Amino acid sequence: MELLWLLLPVAAASGWLAAKRSGKPREAPGYNGTPSYFRGLNYLLNEQPDKAIDVFVEMLEVDSETVETHLALGNLFRRRGEVDRAIRIHQNLIARPTLSRDQRAQGLLELGQDYMRAGLFDRAENLFTELGEMNMYQEQALENLRVIYQQEKDWEKCLQVSARLEQLSGQSLGTERAHFYCELAEEALSAKDNDQARSLLKKAQGCDANCVRATLLLGELEAAAGSCKAAIRTFKRIENQDLTYMAEALPTLLACYRQVGSQNELMDYLHHLVERGSGIATALALVDLIQEEEGEKSALRFLNDHLQRHPDLEGLDRLIGLNLSAGGKRATETLGILQQLLGRLLEEHPSYLCNHCGFTAKMLHWQCPGCQWWGSIKPVRGPGQGKH
Repeated sequence: MELLWLLLPVAAASGWLAAKRSGKPREAPGYNGTPSYFRGLNYLLNEQPDKAIDVFVEMLEVDSETVETHLALGNLFRRRGEVDRAIRIHQNLIARPTLSRDQRAQGLLELGQDYMRAGLFDRAENLFTELGEMNMYQEQALENLRVIYQQEKDWEKCLQVSARLEQLSGQSLGTERAHFYCELAEEALSAKDNDQARSLLKKAQGCDANCVRATLLLGELEAAAGSCKAAIRTFKRIENQDLTYMAEALPTLLACYRQVGSQNELMDYLHHLVERGSGIATALALVDLIQEEEGEKSALRFLNDHLQRHPDLEGLDRLIGLNLSAGGKRATETLGILQQLLGRLLEEHPSYLCNHCGFTAKMLHWQCPGCQWWGSIKPVRGPGQGKH
């Protein structure tokens, strides 16, 4: 239907322009006595828009009065997934020598987007680069180049384009640039170049002081180097950057505390995090520590009290597990069935959620696969949980 509504004015414009150029009187807007016009109109009335549009595009010559129609048609085809048609229309458009500089630039921008949709990144990159050299539609061209370079994982070019975009738009892209540096740091870590990785992560923090990803990677670097106290100090920064990510640091943080033998300090810090509402992962880590230090009954009391204030299915699953080891035969059977049901529910529940588009996942993605935003995916609390 969208195509049909667009074709109605195209049909009228085709007939009107043809009549105007021929100098013949027209009985009504859009009238034209040519067979092609009636053939296209017949296709349109018979709800065959694809055939109709081919006829009208052939009739509709490219000039200053019809450029917008060609651009709109090409854009519509691209959105419908008919990229070949969109490319053909936009290529035909920019090949016309009569176009103004601005009209040609619009055509280049649209054709570049067609190529991107078709996965022809090299061709698209050339067109967007040409727009930059023309000083036309530079922001749109740079945005598209950034998308291309992200797809190609060319993080150096991503940084270059982002810097130019910040200058043109006045908008901060610190979050994105921080993640680009983190991507380069992870490449350096894969190449065993820890010094380069550390330098890149410092640059990431310079772009975004609240970049949790950089802090996590730096903490892991410190821990791998045996600097457990430095790693603990680094991981503790996450508390003030974004408390919801604290669970991502817990395994290494717990290991570092055990390395330095600070069990009491660890106990106090976990209590502090739980009081701040850091989520069930921290509470369960504290349950394990209480069970280890003070016994099962103390762990049960703590967890029961915590769940009274902060209901959570994952916590309930652990509570059942603790009760199973202490219950009688009948209680054990009942609780075992309940725990199995809870386990199935927890398996289906996502662990991470994009705050921008709602994409859900079982593993952490620093760039959302759904909307391509950086740093928008965060750990989510399980079903039945209260707010932080």
